[in-house]
Amino acid sequence: MTEPYAAGPSAGPVPPPPAPPAPSAASAPPAQSGRRTEAPSDSELRRASAVLKTVSDAYSAKMVGQERLRMSLLISLIAGGHILLESVPGLAKTTAASTLADTVKAQFKRIQCTPDLLPSDITGNQIYDAATGSFRTVLGPVHANFVLLDEINRSSAKTQSAMLEAMQEHQTTIGGEIHHLPKPFLVIATQNPIEQEGTYELPEAQMDRFLLKEIVEYPSPAEEFEILGRIDSGVLDPDRHVSSAITLDDVHMLQDVASRIYVDPAIRNYIVSIAYVTRNPAPYIGEERARYIKYGASPRASIAFLQASRALALLNGRSHVLPEDIRALRHLVLRHRVLLTFEADAEGIRSEEIIDEIFASVPTP
Repeated sequence: MTEPYAAGPSAGPVPPPPAPPAPSAASAPPAQSGRRTEAPSDSELRRASAVLKTVSDAYSAKMVGQERLRMSLLISLIAGGHILLESVPGLAKTTAASTLADTVKAQFKRIQCTPDLLPSDITGNQIYDAATGSFRTVLGPVHANFVLLDEINRSSAKTQSAMLEAMQEHQTTIGGEIHHLPKPFLVIATQNPIEQEGTYELPEAQMDRFLLKEIVEYPSPAEEFEILGRIDSGVLDPDRHVSSAITLDDVHMLQDVASRIYVDPAIRNYIVSIAYVTRNPAPYIGEERARYIKYGASPRASIAFLQASRALALLNGRSHVLPEDIRALRHLVLRHRVLLTFEADAEGIRSEEIIDEIFASVPTP
């Protein structure tokens, strides 16, 4: 299995098609006024590394292994995006989410999704107050810094749609009044791929709003052995919370530093080229393989590559993005955006296979 954080070998374009079209650097939009644009200094990078080490140490104190999951959660936090976690039951998805929230002095809410969950159970509602003869607004659990949507695919499509405004606009509308969500705002959703009874497939519009999708795998035998040892010694107590390690100001600092990580125009063109090939795959991966792709990636995928690659560069202590960062993020960013046909599913074709072929067809800068 391809490691999601290890860049694969560089590959040239598949002949005869030329490299996909990409805009010139001159077409890049100007920087927004009032926003810091200078590159992060060495002292800022050192401070960010110290904060990230503190978070990683707190994570390791509660979690055994699952390093890919740790990286994915940190990338989402730094990039200010949302993450979808998929795995069979019992692989500590919920524990990882709550551990990250415990590490930051922030509000954390958990929403257990069920078929009878209503949109107002998530966003909030207006309640009549007999004492005053008026309605008062009660905000729902989505109004928190960290929101865990446990088994999101068990909620109905109507309830799932209630999260669209919150995830994209960072606000909710209750009784015609807009309520802004706190900053940072991170949704960590989980889903179980093997239990389909009583579940609802996530709509493409909502899937696209997740910055990343991580597939959580089983621990290695050595990691599972350590889990048992920690439980016996009382170190791995499910009810034990980690000490808050960083503050919201630290998170804002990480996000500010990451937003100033340098992305060369050649990297931007690389991102745009990849997105283009997902939408026009036949000349690059062949008609036979292209027929498995139902829909290519939207512009949100390009934005996700830009934001997540900056976060990954910061995690690696760099002030600039490398092509290897884009390659390392390919599955996380595209596996839920490059949608395959029913024929691909019937033949056991995985989206990761098609994504790898797309990347092999685009020349690395």
